[in-house]
Amino acid sequence: MVIYRGRDHQFGELSEQDKAKLAAYMRSRFLESLSARFQVVSQRGRNTLRVRLTLTGAVTNTPVLGTASRFDLAGAVYNGVQSARDGEGLLTGSVFYAAEILDAANGRLLNAFVSKQYPAPYDIKASVGALAAAEAGIDKGADALVAQLQ
Repeated sequence: MVIYRGRDHQFGELSEQDKAKLAAYMRSRFLESLSARFQVVSQRGRNTLRVRLTLTGAVTNTPVLGTASRFDLAGAVYNGVQSARDGEGLLTGSVFYAAEILDAANGRLLNAFVSKQYPAPYDIKASVGALAAAEAGIDKGADALVAQLQ
C-alpha cells in the first residue's frame, strides 16, 4: 500500500495526515476483505498472488451541503437519478486508486486497473464527515476486488 506522490495526483488540498489515514484504512479494509476469502501469506510462493495498491487521490465530502442534498428537493431528484444509474451522489467525496495483481512466484503482472469508488447517493452515513465517502468507496472497492478474484 503506497500513496501516489506524482504531480498529477488527485488529492486536491487533502492533508498528509488524511492521506495517511486513508492509506491505513485502505490497507486494513482490503486485507480484511481478501482474508475472508483467501489465505493471506507473507512469503512469495507458487499459486500465490500479490496485490499492490496505490492510493492516487481522494475527494472529501462537502460539509453540511453534502448531507443536506439528500433531503433537498433538487438534490433528491439528482441523487435519485444517480442512484438508479449507480452513479455518484451530489457533493459527495470519493477515492481513486490503482491495483496491480501479480503472480507472486515470478512477479508477472496478471491484471491492473485504476478505479474511482464512491458511496451510493443515499448512503447518509457516508455523507457525514470529511473522509466518510472516501472510506465507503474503499469498502466498496475492497469487496469488488474479492468478487473479481473469485
